[in-house]
Amino acid sequence: MEDLSILQTIIIAIVEGLTEFLPVSSTGHMMIAQNLLGVRSTEFVKAFLVIIQFGAILSVVWLYWKRFFRVNREPVPEGTSAVRRLLVRFDFYWKLLVAFIPAAVLGFIFSDKIDELLESVEVVAVMLIVGGVFMLFCDRVFSKGSPDTVLTEKRAFRVGLFQCVAMIPGVSRSMATIVGGMSQRLTRKDAAEFSFFLAVPTMFAATCYKLLKLLMSEGGVELLRDNLSALVIGNVVAFVVALLAIKFFISFVTKYGFKAFGWYRIIVGGIILALILSGHSLEIV
Repeated sequence: MEDLSILQTIIIAIVEGLTEFLPVSSTGHMMIAQNLLGVRSTEFVKAFLVIIQFGAILSVVWLYWKRFFRVNREPVPEGTSAVRRLLVRFDFYWKLLVAFIPAAVLGFIFSDKIDELLESVEVVAVMLIVGGVFMLFCDRVFSKGSPDTVLTEKRAFRVGLFQCVAMIPGVSRSMATIVGGMSQRLTRKDAAEFSFFLAVPTMFAATCYKLLKLLMSEGGVELLRDNLSALVIGNVVAFVVALLAIKFFISFVTKYGFKAFGWYRIIVGGIILALILSGHSLEIV
């Protein structure tokens, strides 16, 4: 029995593609879409919300493939150790790994707690508002970015620490990592692009972990087989929509900054809280 209809699958995947790289919390928006569509929070649906993010991150590889598949061919000073030479040659991937490690470690340790938070609409609403208020002022706070700033290993690691905050639903991985990059004196554009690159190992690992966890659960193979079409459709739709969203976001944020996204987050979070306080049940069951 399928847990999602084709229409529900497409709508949720569109929401994922639109919001994965915008600083508005893709997880929060998918939770809201899931609730509005009346989709039950089954083990497959929980996995589906993570796995279709893989389609979105493939759009980064597609758009930036020349920069993503690269090695550093600059000469290395004589006397440099073999290990250091290797790290310099694969400098881009090394820094992605350094930035990825904090979230990988904490995500593995607190995976069950994160799954619990993913069922709380109140947490999403509050974090949307808190993050929105922050975004109204982040352009002013982090306005000293320079195109000449070099992303060192230490700076990459600090961006990775910021990414850990996004484990709280509603924060937005994109927002956390972009702000992390800007705090390291990267420009808005450079911080956003590094956020996109960092999404690839992060979401790939999350997808593999969720997929493995689903397969190892009781009846997981049958669940995957019965809902395979939903996963395929979801990833394809998320990939196509994310391609458009990335192009829009880079252009918009370079020109106008983050204030519009801040107001959007506050409005959406406020509407959700108002509905909850007025007695509407938005919990996902």
